[in-house]
Amino acid sequence: MKDIFEIIRARDLEALKDFLEEYPRGLDVETPEGVWALHEVMAQGDLPMARFVTEYGIVNLNLTDRRGNTVLHYAVRSGNMELVRYLTERVDSPVDQANLLGETPLDWSVALGKDQIREYFEERLGACAEELYHNPIRRGMHPDPSIVRVGEDYYMVNSTFVFFPCIPVSHSRDLIHWQVIGYAITNSQWARLKGLEGGRGYWAPDISYYEGRFYITATYRLNEGGLPQRLQMVTSAERPEGPYCEPVFLEEEGIDPSIFTDLDGRRYMLLNRGARIFEISRDGKKILSEPKLLWYGQNKKASEGPHMIYKDGYYYLFMAEGGTGRGHRITVARSRELMGVYESCPYNPILRQWDEKRLIQCSGHGMPVETQNGDWYMVYLCSRISLSGYGILGRETCLDPIEWTADGWPLVHSLKGPSDLQKKPLLSDVSGEKADGALGIWKDWLTVRGQDEGSYERQGEDLLIHGNGRDLNTLEYGAVLVRRQQEFCFEVSGKVQIEPLPAALFHKMTAAADDQKDRNIAARGLKEDWDAGLTCYYDENSYLKLALAQRDGKRGVLASEYVDDGYVTKQWIPLESGVMEAEFKIVTEELKRTLYVRQDGGWRQAAILEDTSYLSSEGLKKGKRFTGAMAGIYVNGRVTARFSQFQMKNF
Repeated sequence: MKDIFEIIRARDLEALKDFLEEYPRGLDVETPEGVWALHEVMAQGDLPMARFVTEYGIVNLNLTDRRGNTVLHYAVRSGNMELVRYLTERVDSPVDQANLLGETPLDWSVALGKDQIREYFEERLGACAEELYHNPIRRGMHPDPSIVRVGEDYYMVNSTFVFFPCIPVSHSRDLIHWQVIGYAITNSQWARLKGLEGGRGYWAPDISYYEGRFYITATYRLNEGGLPQRLQMVTSAERPEGPYCEPVFLEEEGIDPSIFTDLDGRRYMLLNRGARIFEISRDGKKILSEPKLLWYGQNKKASEGPHMIYKDGYYYLFMAEGGTGRGHRITVARSRELMGVYESCPYNPILRQWDEKRLIQCSGHGMPVETQNGDWYMVYLCSRISLSGYGILGRETCLDPIEWTADGWPLVHSLKGPSDLQKKPLLSDVSGEKADGALGIWKDWLTVRGQDEGSYERQGEDLLIHGNGRDLNTLEYGAVLVRRQQEFCFEVSGKVQIEPLPAALFHKMTAAADDQKDRNIAARGLKEDWDAGLTCYYDENSYLKLALAQRDGKRGVLASEYVDDGYVTKQWIPLESGVMEAEFKIVTEELKRTLYVRQDGGWRQAAILEDTSYLSSEGLKKGKRFTGAMAGIYVNGRVTARFSQFQMKNF
């Protein structure tokens, strides 16, 4: 039997007709690389053959290959304008549907230099490529967005769990480009993060503006075993970047608080389960009434994340439902009275990802915002699922327009689900960015569970981390600085040099009272075991290291993986005993991570880690896994590590 791919590549339409007459489902095959016969037809750019299989063949024109490419992707690759037009206008193949790499047919037309196709797509979309944006708008771990507009300025907050500083405050003028300008909690003692397990800490923050002050509230989630397990944190500041006042913790069970101010100025907090409401004082520091259930939701599963707005005589109550996995969604109800009864929207859910093969999944937990021009948008969380099937980046933030129906119901992206490519809002550009204030080291980095005084310092372009003798698997503070992994493929690199711990810090952690004048006392730490270098980090249960290390007095390059409750991989490259510095690089391609050390002017492979799925929420069943993969620098031991030339770059 002649191979169907040979027939297609020969563009032999008559032979293809004969083949399909004998084998009606003959197009339902794929190459070892995952390209379907249907896609091969489109890749050849043969319009008569494409029309025949479309109109007479047994095919699924929604079919995507293993990378999520559609029939229109392949038609763009062929460069046949008439085929592209046929699929777009007659088949209604979407111009803006991304593959699992985030690339739409429009993106392919730009990348491949198919200008005629690009111009046609731009005409169909009603915007040129520069007037469009890709979701997510906040990449890497940015879950549970809440947003407020003050004049022409937009402010957003996201969950940080046990990462510190707590709850970034980001600013934008165009809703697309965001800059962190401050944090809700920058005082380690106020944060209360010491000893908390990964995934605990600060959940689902909300930001609001009232009488000249910005208010941030969030659930403070403690470890299991004690009571209470959940408190509601409230803090405020005159400026959005802070400084924010010492937080208060309200004792009411529930998660995902938000603050709503009614027309009469009275203030309320909403909490799950469902949406419960109670009055709070105007400064947010006291509870004034008993909670009352307003609405339990349309799906009635994991109803959380309530947010309230008032518009055109109705109180609109938005809810996240279905859990944070594939069934996540946004629903809405409304009432003429604040205390209800609330009517469920007949179009619910107003946002959900229905197609499990798409890049953007798990979409929900959103909050609406009205622009100064009267347009409405929804910010909401999502997870990008990579080719590997894992959402290793954690939950991110998307943006889509809201349309209001004639009978007054809000619909997100016309009920089409999350968009991959969307028109930019008609707002000013990023020229309105605010200064990032006195963020210092926190402009670029996060740590875990707060910081000990004097743990980090900058010296010119170098960054110093002073170890405290603990490893990354402990719940006590660890000397680590990380950044969010923003893409599935990226590279992280940097140099490390080991130095003695400053004597004062060594004395402090060892409680050594003798010989305080000995300037070399901190050099004792160099005689102990230590390691310092690069890390890819999820939490205390899941991370990897590439480090300069000392074990039993011997120096070497250490490559190791920690999963669940122990080190499962340890590879060692011996070095000369006097080596005190090294240069490292980690190249990430989906789940595969290749670790390198520079020696003799070139890069030497230290290890290949084929499956680092443990750096995702799905990759390990232990504790609260709500965050995302990070990458950064760390120290284990009572030494100082000097880091330079640190870089993270996406492919």
